[in-house]
Amino acid sequence: MSARDSFFVQSRAPAKEPMRLARALLILLVCVTAIQPASAQAGQQPKPLMVEDVFKNVQILKGIPVDEFMDTMGFFAAALSLNCTECHTPDSENSWAKYADDTPLKQTSRRMMQMVAAINKQNFGGARAVTCYTCHHGTQRPKVVPSLVVQYSAPLEDPNEVDPNEAGVTGQDPAGPILDKYIQAIGGAAKLAGVTSLAVKGTYTGYDTYHQKVAMEIYAQAPDRAATIVHEVGPTKADSVRVYDGRAGWIVSENKPVPVMPLTGGNLAGARLDAILLFPAELMHAFTQWRTATASIDDHDVQVVQGANAGQPPVKLYFDPNSGLLVRVVRYSDTAIGRVPTQIDYADYRDVGSIKVPFRWTVTWTDNQTFVQLTEVRPNVPIDASRFARPAQ
Repeated sequence: MSARDSFFVQSRAPAKEPMRLARALLILLVCVTAIQPASAQAGQQPKPLMVEDVFKNVQILKGIPVDEFMDTMGFFAAALSLNCTECHTPDSENSWAKYADDTPLKQTSRRMMQMVAAINKQNFGGARAVTCYTCHHGTQRPKVVPSLVVQYSAPLEDPNEVDPNEAGVTGQDPAGPILDKYIQAIGGAAKLAGVTSLAVKGTYTGYDTYHQKVAMEIYAQAPDRAATIVHEVGPTKADSVRVYDGRAGWIVSENKPVPVMPLTGGNLAGARLDAILLFPAELMHAFTQWRTATASIDDHDVQVVQGANAGQPPVKLYFDPNSGLLVRVVRYSDTAIGRVPTQIDYADYRDVGSIKVPFRWTVTWTDNQTFVQLTEVRPNVPIDASRFARPAQ
């Protein structure tokens, strides 16, 4: 199986090197044009670790946090369907330092990024209206001849691409009935308010576990604190930890370039949303702007509710119109070259005391696809505050 086949979520066999897949985010390490950081955190946070503090030979992409840099590499991977060593040297697979070595493809990519930046500056006021994906669409070479198959086939409608800004209903009220139905479907506001903590056990499967099931735990405390521990991940059998303390967030994983990687920008906002969705009674208050639209997932109609806050990418929530249950969330992170999505699909809702909880989650993003199956959910158990502290290195 090729490296490219093993990277994408439709791969048919386990990846040969999960570390290599995680490092796929480092594709084109120095191949982007100078641009201002897209990350912005609410409140006063300590200055995050910058990419030039971690990596060598970063010629142009400077001044952005490490997590945004990793997302930028994921954008390249998705746009060109390339994996780590297809852009970097073969020996970089086992050495972070080797990713700094130049290759002809990286040099070409620098010129391409300069071209894209010039197009956006000259035609779109500097906005990222054109990106790598605009022309490449997941291929190394942009197509120059029209496809008759595409022209005369039924259009492929991606529900993630529905844009409530263009076709939806705006204002505060349109989302209200949909969100109210969701709250009622999972137990009602009063019962949800009575759940102040969750202790969860389950299994986790992903590229980083060689597609093997491993144990995981989630600890959450209302309204928006959560910690996830995935046990024995990767060759060294080290745990992977993700924490959001209600204000700041961090990831600890052997697949990351730093021992403790702070979350910034869209990643931080995403961690907050994930925590809020564990206690969704106050979901309506998580965003200040709401729009609605309709779409279809696997030939089933869904109601789309888009929430947004000033200065942040929007979030799309997809609800089954019959049951009222949440079936998908799509959130985004801005990077130096464009916006990357994270999709979370929810299924297998079960009764946990007086509320309903989805026991199966599928999380898909440019770096990985993971499958979470919950096996035990205990509400209102005491949780030590240290669970939500910044992880130790």
